Amino acid sequence: MEYSKLFYVLAAILFILGLKKLSHPKTARGGNTMASIGMFIAIVTTLLASNNLDFTLIIAGIVIGGLIGGVFAAKIEMTQMPQMVAIFNGFGGAASALVAGADFIRNIDKLQTGVFINGLSPTFYLVVVILSIFVGTLTFTGSFIAFGKLQGFISGQPIVFPGQQIFNAIFAFSMVTITAYLVMGGNDLVNFFYAIVFLSALMGITLTIPIGGADMPVVISLLNSYSGVAAAATGFVLMNNGLIISGALVGASGLILTNIMCKGMNRSLTNVIFGAVGLKQESSGDGEAKQITVKSYSTEEAAMIFDAADKVIVVPGYGLAVAQAQHAIREVAEFLESKGKKVLYAIHPVAGRMPGHMNVLLAEANIPYEQLKDLDEINPEFEDCDVALVLGANDVVNPAARHDKSSPIYGMPILDVDKSRTVIINKRTMNTGFAGIQNELFGFDNSIMVFGDAKEMLQQLLKDLKEL
Repeated sequence: MEYSKLFYVLAAILFILGLKKLSHPKTARGGNTMASIGMFIAIVTTLLASNNLDFTLIIAGIVIGGLIGGVFAAKIEMTQMPQMVAIFNGFGGAASALVAGADFIRNIDKLQTGVFINGLSPTFYLVVVILSIFVGTLTFTGSFIAFGKLQGFISGQPIVFPGQQIFNAIFAFSMVTITAYLVMGGNDLVNFFYAIVFLSALMGITLTIPIGGADMPVVISLLNSYSGVAAAATGFVLMNNGLIISGALVGASGLILTNIMCKGMNRSLTNVIFGAVGLKQESSGDGEAKQITVKSYSTEEAAMIFDAADKVIVVPGYGLAVAQAQHAIREVAEFLESKGKKVLYAIHPVAGRMPGHMNVLLAEANIPYEQLKDLDEINPEFEDCDVALVLGANDVVNPAARHDKSSPIYGMPILDVDKSRTVIINKRTMNTGFAGIQNELFGFDNSIMVFGDAKEMLQQLLKDLKEL
């Protein structure tokens, strides 16, 4: 129907405007609402434009799915947000694959007789069905491997085995061969369909397990892009403009974000796609672990250092997220500012476990967005910084990335906190970060450690500052 095209255009406009508003914390909530309204319009338009639908089942699915999603969204902690995003990516990919698969099964007889399906030639229809099933199923299994690594029941270290890349190449070649066979008029469509599903699921696992926990931000954004590609392919299967547009937007934005994450990790996109991210490099001797001697200070001693400082840069990391210390650091920063001190926040592109993780946490605590500085903007500020306060960050402030060619993070752009006059580091323990290496910064002459939970440490620090 013609009216459906107009409503799909309206939905697309809302998607694009909503996506634009997500670029700033002040407008992100409104952007999310706007995009949600656009999706509601697209769903209602699709339902009204379709025939022979069982609305009882559809409404039941909406209610059950909405309740499950609402409960999980309300109860999930910010530290577990990356896991939830990984699962959502997986379910999105699975939904696309299931819809495309169901339409394929429904139209097998038409395919064998060469009849056009949904206005598409049998060849084009087969290609987009296979693309949707391949990308959607791969996204599903890959996302759950990512979830397992983030949650901790699958090792965060790269899992490799001999001939892994050869197996991936064999799987990919098999997929191409099966696709070519079916497109050229091959028989036994059902069995080959199941073979594609099996190979896609297997590739999702084998492409994700070699990736270490340190690189999960890249993986999450890439899988998000994959889920969009799968949705767009399914849109072509059904010839649904709303699904094509929304899938294309998700795929493109996810790919752009992946590129940003790759630059933040000093990885190439090809490196990510073919599962080389996070593979450990052999130690060359220069990179062997060295004994690090740290200087442990109390919050009282740290408070005296802050009291004498004029410029403070806060570096939030996953330790801050775990401790839910974003409100505590805002209170400390506001007290320092009331004493005439300048406070900034240094945000590394891959700080935390998800792109934008730190920005969301700090925005939740109503920290002014103007104080949040990205890596390129903040690094020159460290040279005249009196105190850099590192809260649970590890790999993104490790100077080994600059000079140790044997280090797995060598070449990764880092925050230059070591150039500050004093670096105060808060950690619960001396455990390593996601990359699994010790941070040489901890032993520098200008570095001191204040051990403990980030929230408790900051609350005590604030008390000590007020007593000075």
